[in-house]
Amino acid sequence: MVKFSHGCWHPAPDTIVDWAVETVKAKANEASLHFVTACASKPINFRGDTLNNPTLTHHISSPIDNVLYLSSTHWKQQKSVTQAPNFELFPNGKAKHTSSIKTSKTDESLSFEVGDLSATVDTRPKLFDFSFWHKKKRLTKLGWRSIGYVKEGTTALHPKANYTDPNKGKRWVTYQLQLGVGDKIYGLGERFGPFAKNGQTIELWNDDGGTGSELTYKNIPFLITSAGYGVFIPTSSLVSLEIQSERTTRINIAVPGEFLSMYLIYGSSPKDILTSYCKITGVPALPPAWTFGLWLSTSFTTEYDENTVTSFLDGMKEREIPVSVFHFDCFWMPGFEWSDYEFDKAYFPDAAGQLRRMKEKGIRICVWINSYIAQESSVFDEAAEKGYLIKRGDGSVWQYDFWQAGMGFVDFTNPEAYKWYQAKLQKLVDLGVDSFKTDFGERIPTGDTVYFDGSDPDKMHNYYPYLYNKATFEVLERNFGKNKAAVFARSATAGCQQFPVHWGGDPYSTFEAMAETLRGGLSLALSGFGYWAHDIGGFEGNPDPALFKRWIAFGLFSSHSRLHGSASFRVPWLIDETEEASKVLKHFVTTKHKLMPYIYEQAISTHNTGVPMLRAMFLEYSSDPAVWYLDQQYMLGDSLLVAPVFNEEGSVTYYLPKGEWYGILDNKIRKGPGYVTETYDFFGLPVLLKPGGALVMGKGGESVVYDWADGFKLLVNAEDGMDVTINVPHHENPGESIIVLRVKADGGKSSVEVVQGTTIDLSGFN
Repeated sequence: MVKFSHGCWHPAPDTIVDWAVETVKAKANEASLHFVTACASKPINFRGDTLNNPTLTHHISSPIDNVLYLSSTHWKQQKSVTQAPNFELFPNGKAKHTSSIKTSKTDESLSFEVGDLSATVDTRPKLFDFSFWHKKKRLTKLGWRSIGYVKEGTTALHPKANYTDPNKGKRWVTYQLQLGVGDKIYGLGERFGPFAKNGQTIELWNDDGGTGSELTYKNIPFLITSAGYGVFIPTSSLVSLEIQSERTTRINIAVPGEFLSMYLIYGSSPKDILTSYCKITGVPALPPAWTFGLWLSTSFTTEYDENTVTSFLDGMKEREIPVSVFHFDCFWMPGFEWSDYEFDKAYFPDAAGQLRRMKEKGIRICVWINSYIAQESSVFDEAAEKGYLIKRGDGSVWQYDFWQAGMGFVDFTNPEAYKWYQAKLQKLVDLGVDSFKTDFGERIPTGDTVYFDGSDPDKMHNYYPYLYNKATFEVLERNFGKNKAAVFARSATAGCQQFPVHWGGDPYSTFEAMAETLRGGLSLALSGFGYWAHDIGGFEGNPDPALFKRWIAFGLFSSHSRLHGSASFRVPWLIDETEEASKVLKHFVTTKHKLMPYIYEQAISTHNTGVPMLRAMFLEYSSDPAVWYLDQQYMLGDSLLVAPVFNEEGSVTYYLPKGEWYGILDNKIRKGPGYVTETYDFFGLPVLLKPGGALVMGKGGESVVYDWADGFKLLVNAEDGMDVTINVPHHENPGESIIVLRVKADGGKSSVEVVQGTTIDLSGFN
């Protein structure tokens, strides 16, 4: 945790902060501003003050509409500035600005304008103010003592003594953005604590810490505010944030080294901010339709073989519970040999035949992998000899016992190692595997660590999941095509949303963990991640029947749904001997299959815009301050409100924005605005169609992939003034709509126009 100050006036112990105090050089270029600030404990009073005095060089520009980019550099030729890795930004290119860029310089200020977004710098002597504006409204600013160069760990008393030994102490650059009254902060990746981040200290550093602490698997240097802007810090380095937790009116951002930059992203709505952010870091790929069905897992440390797998699938079929994907977790490979990417012949003597027989029954196959290669793996020696593993400074392989004994780490910065790893996965695809669960990716070494391309190991720690998941995703996309590839990933950094799906890690089997799982998902979704799943019933522990049944409902009303655990199987009849859990699972799987026309339409929208399927109420109703803290309910897509039940008794309290909300499971109307308290059995929960919302429900079937247009049902919650277009997409060609309907309501009358698919009979619509 990094706090540089002790109250408002003094630095923290053993800390020297050189604040930007005035502009000493300023230039307005055609499409950018360049200015240099003196960083000292006092302004420059005479020429001698220009000596023995550090500076920060700042640059501001605009890469795309509604986005400003600011960078600040102390020493520009240091490794923390120049050394890889760097995010692969603007993967689809930069669109031309729709508004011209204007820059200006006067004796007192610099100005940068692009459309309605602008930045101003006060350049008067002994003053410093750097403000961001939308029209005449100030979004935020970097004012007095807000941009600084910091050294920690020195006992020097005189401020200048720090520079007599420039390698002494730890260095940081910090931005401290002003936070307006009542402004709320969200995002920053998968965070399991309070949904609004105000008052929290957050360090962005990937770690395998479960779902019940400040440690998270997916740290994303992007935050979104209720004040109309977001901030993306484009570095995979450690980022330390004090959000009203050091200075109560500021978001303090600090990055170690000599350089800090940020994109300030304006949006008229939180959705617009997310869309612009995804233009910078990439939109989520569209997962194939089959991934939205039920995934059944072997669980983690359980003892299983081909007969176990067959018995589970047969048991689900007997109970008429459709399964879309079967997942083989770790022990499809021999113990102590992960990852050799080979089925354990002792348990799976005919893996190719088994996978073929499963696929003939319509079951897709997923296998667990990671990029850690155990010393006993059959491929370890090959990888080590060819230089495919991360090394130490002395040239030896960086090995570790914390997971698999003697394991090494695939060095994805080596192009040959990248291809070698992909070749191992290709053999599995050839065998019949459809997807990979890309587990881990967080335990990446730092310190005495050497990469093939010379990458900074501290930056690579968070960046490693990007390369790991990209390499895996590419194998699947090469084999199956665009919109037909999906992994099941745990670790992530910015940009990893391009390689879905992501799941929420390892929660305990408790109602409290179920709630913290949702908080993690909501925060991740507000960080640009479009599709999300979690371990139904929790990972650690054995869920009791009540918890399992409540979590089933929550899990099937997530974009992706998986039964998975640690030391126990998650087939329902082994958890609930009364078989009620089996009936509950069948009920909610059947319901999700019927909702597939709506779900896939929303998935396509997520792919096109970056707006996630799992939406905090803040995302859809940001103008209603009552929703700003809500983290026990969500919107699934733009039309369905879902409020999971977090207790055995079935009591749930949730908030409704203004209007009449229609329950698609119980056909009842609730009126907002206000809170509603209800009680549900295990077959129910609030799933409400918003006022003015409409959706198509299919007839369902044994698979999520069926003719969604055959015998569909149109649900309309009519509201005066509504004008909604509904697409029934084609599951094989998402760019094609089978049916397009336009629904209107005015003066109490509703109408439906068939825009595409004229053979449809809507004469009975009312």
